[in-house]
Amino acid sequence: MPERLRPLLVVDAANVVGSVPDGWWRDRRGAAERLRDRLAARAAAPDGATGEGEDGDGGDGEDGDGEEIVLVVEGAARGVASVPGVRVVEAPGSGDDRIVELVAAEGRGRRCTVVTADRGLRERVAALGARTAGPRSVR
Repeated sequence: MPERLRPLLVVDAANVVGSVPDGWWRDRRGAAERLRDRLAARAAAPDGATGEGEDGDGGDGEDGDGEEIVLVVEGAARGVASVPGVRVVEAPGSGDDRIVELVAAEGRGRRCTVVTADRGLRERVAALGARTAGPRSVR
């Protein structure tokens, strides 16, 4: 019997950070690090804290090791380090393009959710079978 893959949660850092006008533009890298730390706390939660996405997708009700969390950073937010529970991936150019590449390469054969409010990106990843959730799902 093949090993079951953990659900994949891909977070569009620029979009999530930019969804709240809290001064993030003064320190984009610091804002991305704070988001990473919130995601790490989510990963460490005993229930996996997958919760319900804003598009109505709830948890799958299955027990497991929680989700694999990938935070995609771009631009001035590059240089944010990975921490236990959160893998940080730097986009060399467009963060949206890197997210689509990740979903195509790593999202197949398991539940994959992309956190973003970007309509164009939501459409692109949905075409690959990913679910989507809005920024409030991880804030």
